[in-house]
Amino acid sequence: LRSALLPLATVLTPNSLEARRLAHAAPDAGLADCARALAGLGCRYVLVTGTHEPGAQVVNTLYGAGGVLREDRWPRLAGEYHGSGCTLAAAIAAFLARGLAMEDAVKQAQAYTWQTLQAGHQPGRGQHLPNRFFNAR
Repeated sequence: LRSALLPLATVLTPNSLEARRLAHAAPDAGLADCARALAGLGCRYVLVTGTHEPGAQVVNTLYGAGGVLREDRWPRLAGEYHGSGCTLAAAIAAFLARGLAMEDAVKQAQAYTWQTLQAGHQPGRGQHLPNRFFNAR
């Protein structure tokens, strides 16, 4: 996976747990080091999401070859969400396809994703699901 796919990726969007695993790092390893290791495997950009890190805010950091390109902070929402990473990755791809630069695409995609989560719903007692059509009503 690491040697075959990462060199083909324009942007990798792991959460902190995934970043550490993909980088073969310790569970408490620094995320900047993990991002640097993943970029070293050929991925042009790495957006590490902080959903599994502690704190009142979720901190997402975009790394490029030269280090941190942007850091965004979002209020942590209550509950657990299924589909947040997929929503974020698809939104980044859509904004890139519309011609936005990487940093702008990541900024817009994060805003969209946060809004889908804020407007999400919880069917039954499971995880919340993003409402990707929050603005269509």
